[in-house]
Amino acid sequence: MKQLKELKKQMTHDPADKHSPIFAGSKKISRRVLLGGAATAAVVLLKSSYGQTIQSAITQSALTDTDATRHSGAMPGKRGTRSLFENPVKIPSETSSRTPLQDLYGTITPSDLHYERHHGGVAVVDPKQYKLLIHGMVDKPMTFSLADLKKFPAVSRICFIECSGNFRGGKETLSPQEICGLTSQSEWTGVMLSTLLREVDINQKASWFLAEGGDAAVMTRSIPVKKAWEDAMIVYAQNGEAIRPEQGYPARLLLPGWEGNTHVKWLRRLEFADAPFMTREETSKYTYQVKDNKIRQFSFEMDARSIITFPAYPQHVEKGWIEIRGIAWSGWGKIHNVEITTDNGKTWHLAKLQEPVLSKAHTAFRYLWQWNGTETAIASRATDETGYTQPGLQQLVAARGKDMGGYHLNPVTSWVVKRNGEVLFKPEKWK
Repeated sequence: MKQLKELKKQMTHDPADKHSPIFAGSKKISRRVLLGGAATAAVVLLKSSYGQTIQSAITQSALTDTDATRHSGAMPGKRGTRSLFENPVKIPSETSSRTPLQDLYGTITPSDLHYERHHGGVAVVDPKQYKLLIHGMVDKPMTFSLADLKKFPAVSRICFIECSGNFRGGKETLSPQEICGLTSQSEWTGVMLSTLLREVDINQKASWFLAEGGDAAVMTRSIPVKKAWEDAMIVYAQNGEAIRPEQGYPARLLLPGWEGNTHVKWLRRLEFADAPFMTREETSKYTYQVKDNKIRQFSFEMDARSIITFPAYPQHVEKGWIEIRGIAWSGWGKIHNVEITTDNGKTWHLAKLQEPVLSKAHTAFRYLWQWNGTETAIASRATDETGYTQPGLQQLVAARGKDMGGYHLNPVTSWVVKRNGEVLFKPEKWK
């Protein structure tokens, strides 16, 4: 296999290195185990991306012998690894990379598969030098180090982040990852922003604050102070570890339910004022035209949305019982229900939601369907606790006009199931 061949190329092992993990521990590895017979079990070492020598997750014999009972496995290592037979990857571009939604289970995105969106590349920030300045319309301007932030009571919550430009269409051969892979979900840990507001004693007349990042783009967005009091956080951990550099290490702003660009990464400054700052990212960018020559600005919340991740392109199915699976989410609160159609929209049926259903979070849904082998189209649509129902693409066009741009598009996504079991995206024209 390609993965195994690539792994062989990367293998490095110095038998003279007595500090190698091969020689670690109280028990010696015998010459017979290292060199003997057809079931050779020489443990190999790999170089990590940081130049550290680490023990591989396989033995030499495992490359050719698939019966795991016939050879010794690798010894315990410092980090876990994925199976050689599993290789989920993001799809990168110059400014973003997309989560492989169709390859995931449950609702938590592995940290290394969380989608990325950058305006100036991934910033490198030394946590020992990190500072967060809070100033402007506050009585006590203050600067917080990372250690300072970690001294406050910690809070963890599970929520999604989604790029406001998270929709692509146009051809049948698109996977869920390519259509709307700019959304991911993690457990985030940090300090409530409201806690810091009490520390700096914010002026009652302050109604907006500027969030500024420490990346090359110096990303900035104006945020209503109301959101800071509700559920905004400064987070420094993700899925039980420090947030990854791609996600804003060592600290980022988290605004549950709001469009991704407002969750400013590498956060270094919060300035409070009595009006929005009208930065580049909220004037020339992240605003869009709607009907009657109007411009939509400060459209923070992400509307209810869902997508079937199985069956979907490039998967194939067989006649008989199929469990339709997918995820639904809303920036306005909890998902109330998800409906499934298996007859191209003629009828809709309720799917089962995976408990617990969390607010502003990806919710898994399932629906058992008996496919009779005829060609059809399947789709899902979500309704959130406010009563808002995910629209079809033509409903969006009718509401916003054909020149509505590419932001905040959340249309019902359909999949065509061919007689031969092939599953293809069903694109719709709207321009």
